[in-house]
Amino acid sequence: MKKSLGKNRISIFIDAANIFYSQKTLGWRVDYEKFLSYWKEQGKAKGAYFYTAVISTKQKQLKFFHALGKLGYTVITREVKVIRDRKNKKIIQKGNFDVKLAIDLVLKAKEFDIAVLGSGDSDFEPAVEYLRSINKKIIIVSARGHVARELIKRANSYLPLQKLKEKIKRP
Repeated sequence: MKKSLGKNRISIFIDAANIFYSQKTLGWRVDYEKFLSYWKEQGKAKGAYFYTAVISTKQKQLKFFHALGKLGYTVITREVKVIRDRKNKKIIQKGNFDVKLAIDLVLKAKEFDIAVLGSGDSDFEPAVEYLRSINKKIIIVSARGHVARELIKRANSYLPLQKLKEKIKRP
């Protein structure tokens, strides 16, 4: 972003699955400490929330979430749901976090003037539309190819991860 968002209170909501797949497409990883610092430079960061499914037996994953907590993120997890597709003989792992994140966006609206939504999922369109109706600003951050047009249309602005690369890329 070219100009600071001034004294606006900013809350960050990250859909970890969306950002994970965006990183795979981009070929580089987000440094979440730099990501949070970037938004703190833009305005008054009031909350940073990281929504992710977890396999609680994976110690590396748990260490990562603990590190995010130390950086200032509130990590909201849910155990991965395993679905057995007997017809195709596949095992599907699901996190199903979109509703929880959308509800939190709405419930936490009094805490922020601007919500940074790290996702491009069209499921967030109704929450974004509601927030706009109560005069909240929404900035969508995701990679091109991982963001729904409907979401971009409803938000105040869209900031492609590609434009933040030099500021938030993990070394």
